[in-house]
This record gives sequence, C-alpha cells and structure tokens, in this order.
Amino acid sequence: MPEQDDVGIGEAGDGRQVRSARGQRSVGGHGPADLAEGADRMDILRRSLEAQADPPRWVLVVAAVLAAVTVLSDRVWPVARHVITIAHEGGHALAAVVSGRRLAGVRLHSDTSGVTISSGRPTGPGVIATVAAGYPTPSLIGLGAAGLLATGRTSLVLQLCVALLLTMLIVIRNGFGVVSLLVSTAAILGISWFAPPTARAGFAAYIACFLLLGALRPVVEVQRQRRRRRARDSDPDQLARLTGLTGVFWVGLFGLIGLACTAGGAVALFG
Repeated sequence: MPEQDDVGIGEAGDGRQVRSARGQRSVGGHGPADLAEGADRMDILRRSLEAQADPPRWVLVVAAVLAAVTVLSDRVWPVARHVITIAHEGGHALAAVVSGRRLAGVRLHSDTSGVTISSGRPTGPGVIATVAAGYPTPSLIGLGAAGLLATGRTSLVLQLCVALLLTMLIVIRNGFGVVSLLVSTAAILGISWFAPPTARAGFAAYIACFLLLGALRPVVEVQRQRRRRRARDSDPDQLARLTGLTGVFWVGLFGLIGLACTAGGAVALFG
C-alpha cells in the first residue's frame, strides 16, 4: 500500500498559507404540468446561453476602476479578500479531487485565511498539483468570466458564479465558511434578479476584474511574508519542498500566470 498523508493547504489573510405531489400520474406519462415545467426549464437554459446586448464601455471602465480600488484599499480589501480565498481554496479542492486524492473538506476563517485538507500520497504529481492550484485559480476564473462577457454572456457568468459557490458549500466544514458562501451567493442572486441589464453587466464585469486584480495582491503578500520568515508553510514553500524548485520560483510563476490572465482579461473586455 502506498503511504498516505493528510495535507492541509490554505492561505492566510496576511499572505501565509495556512421541492407536495398533487393528483396522480401514470408511469412514464407527461401531463400539461410536466410539459409546462419542461418548457420553463428550457427557457431558463436558453436565456442563460444567449448573448445579451453589450453594455456601454463606460460601464466596463467603472467596473474595472472599482475593482482596482477594492484591491488597493486597505480598508475594503480585508473584507473583499474572502472572495479570493474562496476561489483559492476551491482551486485546491478541485485539484485534489481531479488528481485522485481524498478531499476531507475546506475551512474558511474570518481573518480571510483558509485551509483545504486532502489525503493521499505525500509526494508525486497529485499533491504537487493540489498545492499549486490555489494561487492561479482566481486569475483563471476571472479570465474565463472576461471571455464570456466578451461574447455577451452576462447571465451565464453570474449563474456560473452561483453554481461554483453552491458547489463549494458541499465541502465546507465550518460555520463561517458556510455564512461567507451564502452571503456571496445572495449578493449575486440579488443583482441577477432585481438589477437592470446594465447594472447586471457592470456587476459581472466587476467580478471578472476583481478576480483578475485581486489574485495578484496575495502573491505579493506571500512573498513579503516569506522575506520576514513568517510563511514557512505557504504554498510556495510547500512546493519548494515537494519539487526542489525554490519558493521564489513558484511565487514568480504564480505572479506571471496572474499577470498573463489579467492582460488576457483586459483584451477580452476592452480590446
């Protein structure tokens, strides 16, 4: 039997890792109610996939500026950073499952830190991919959102965000994490249901820009902590021990991926 190991991978807030049935139905029958329900579902799917009108360029510019202010503000960032942590830990969790590791769960904490626990071989491609997936995930989600927005799929972006958040609920193992995910989901649903089309498009663009820009700041933060020798269990340092490549290499790689995704997102949205 291969050696098993529990691996906790996370990110600290300061940059360290740490449906009553009615009437009767014959088997296989399709009554008017069933047909109407099926038609409703198809209409929802169609509206999700069809392109909406492009928002005015100023809406995209305002969304990008607000995203940048959110990331750069030392007052707003500590709250907004929870979204980046959700994506970060989601990346670890997805990589663990795809690589065949046993995912035990994810915990999100009030200080914006998080940890993903998985078990399996303590060395090899599976654990390396699991550890490495955290930092690039917010950038990749942001790039995907920007690409969809460039084709006018505003509704699809918002619905996919809700789907990802609800999926994360399955693996969350603490109360704060549940609350954080439910609040984020409620915010997106509120905009999706009640906001006018231009506001929805602006909000979707804000999400994309925030994920792209917000993914960069934690990379800077973790390197700052590494310099002060306060992040010995950070993702880059775990990867250094697993691969023999230096922590600086991994920090640089994460930064380059983030910058490349940001450039691609900018081209998609404004090009």
